[in-house]
Amino acid sequence: MNNMLDQVILGNPLQNYFVLAIVLLFVSMIKRYLSQWLANLLFKEVRRWAPDIGQQEFSYLLLRPLEYFFLLVAFMLTIDHLNFPPQANIVIYNGFRLKAILGTLLELALSVSIIWIILRVIDFVSLMISKSADLLHDKTDNQFIVFFRDFFKAIVFIFGAIAFIRILFGAVLVNKIIAGLGIGAAALALAAKESIENLICSFIIFFDKPFRVGDTVRVDAYQGAVEKIGLRSTRIRTQDKTFVTVPNKKMVDSILDNLSLRTQQRVVIRLEVAGDTAADKLLKVLQDIKQLLQQHDKVADGFIVNLHDFTSTTYVFQITYLTNVIEAAPFNQLRSELNFGFISILEKQGVKLSSTTVEIHEK
Repeated sequence: MNNMLDQVILGNPLQNYFVLAIVLLFVSMIKRYLSQWLANLLFKEVRRWAPDIGQQEFSYLLLRPLEYFFLLVAFMLTIDHLNFPPQANIVIYNGFRLKAILGTLLELALSVSIIWIILRVIDFVSLMISKSADLLHDKTDNQFIVFFRDFFKAIVFIFGAIAFIRILFGAVLVNKIIAGLGIGAAALALAAKESIENLICSFIIFFDKPFRVGDTVRVDAYQGAVEKIGLRSTRIRTQDKTFVTVPNKKMVDSILDNLSLRTQQRVVIRLEVAGDTAADKLLKVLQDIKQLLQQHDKVADGFIVNLHDFTSTTYVFQITYLTNVIEAAPFNQLRSELNFGFISILEKQGVKLSSTTVEIHEK
């Protein structure tokens, strides 16, 4: 048995391969338990800062990246004790041998695993802050969370790209790139002018707060609810349920109407009645309409009802009232209810309606 294990295959005793297989099998079996143990240990510390975060949420974010990290580290530590067979170390491309390429791939895999863990940590921190923001019922914090989560993830990706370049091409190229950034900064800024402007405008949006996630806005020809504010653009769900992406620079530079901040809606109705209507009936209609508006609890004080104009064939009543009802469905219901009331008053007094023009204004 010992003689068989001492047999050399590809430059290594057979027992070394058995040790490698046993270690990898063992780590594969315990990686979930090891990751769960480490996650539980971290969760005990995290729970002091985020008591509303469940252990299942925390474990869901970290378990898989930790499992792959432990398995990869075990593989790298174990395979390091094996001798790479010289006959297999062939030239693959442009003077690069198989051993060097495999080593580079392992370094890249380890870097990806570490970046994955960092990204999950960022997700967890954003989740932790989001839970705290939900307790305050403030959407401003939520949009800050989404913004800075994406911002820090972008930074991680940039450093990850630098690490990949260093692994693939060496530290010399990285140093040259960093040194060249000073020279090419002006050209880079010019090329990325629009992206930089959008990034700066995103900060303006967050600190100036002209709108928030969930607000209904109108910008240029688009109107809808803001669903996300990102580093480069703002996403709006329009009334037609389309998804419009508007650059943040346009959101800042354009005239933007935040419909969610309006406090009242104004309705202007012109009632044109027949020109042969008696004056006493006109006065009675005027009084009844005022009484109807005064008794309605959803009509704000300060309404105006008057004989606005007249011609040889018509008398023109103008009714102007304000309402605190903002939502579309209740607002339309209120308009319908009052319009039927106006029609009933005209029928009661025997006044014929010539034509009607309705205008709706928001403020």
